[in-house]
Amino acid sequence: MSEEREILTWDLFGEASRALAQMIADDDYEPDMILSIARGGLLIGGAMGYALSVKNTYTMNVEFYTGVHERLEVPRILPPAPDFVDLHEAKILIVDDVADTGHTLKSVEQFCEGKVGEVRTAVIYEKSHSVVKCDYVWKRTDLWINFPWSDKPPVAKRDWSVADA
Repeated sequence: MSEEREILTWDLFGEASRALAQMIADDDYEPDMILSIARGGLLIGGAMGYALSVKNTYTMNVEFYTGVHERLEVPRILPPAPDFVDLHEAKILIVDDVADTGHTLKSVEQFCEGKVGEVRTAVIYEKSHSVVKCDYVWKRTDLWINFPWSDKPPVAKRDWSVADA
């Protein structure tokens, strides 16, 4: 297993999020809502909300990774889950930091099925083995990615904290 990693800095995150938003705008896609997958998708979701002038933003908590290259058998949607009342015609943009296996994105897409009008996906990074091929991708890589928000150990340790990410 290679120790080489993709490194995303805060400055590069700003460039990536802006470029990703421009791709979406250039495609004339105007989402009614942005659904960020927590935790990695929170920052990109906020950036997309501002860049695409979308105030209707939601968060969905999905647990999958437990450490570097360690994950649960299947992603688990954690409460509270969004309530899509009166959104049968809505266009939803699901955002996350990375489509690694793609199982997290797939579980969120399946959650949205039949509840909203249209779903598209946007990520900063997509890996070649992802089961979901995202509609909007800033960069493709198969390296492990160090994100600026998770490349240092937590300052507050919990029993469940990811070690040595």
